[in-house]
Amino acid sequence: MKSGIHPENYREVCFRDVSADVTFVTASTVETEKTITLEGTEYPLVDLDVSQYSHPFYTGHQRLFDREGRVDKFKKKYNRK
Repeated sequence: MKSGIHPENYREVCFRDVSADVTFVTASTVETEKTITLEGTEYPLVDLDVSQYSHPFYTGHQRLFDREGRVDKFKKKYNRK
């Protein structure tokens, strides 16, 4: 590896896939203000909409996500019921 080009502030961070309700811990440099306690250890927390636990490529199952209410916004905008 070349010296001086890689970040030095790696630490363990907990990532939570909110659509699959799965958490996993890995090394990262991401900044976040949320924290979570897992097995007695406190980790910085990053919420994800999609990860390898919910993405159709990895799971082999197609899932539809409408977390932001896009269908309802469309119906409201065009006055459809």
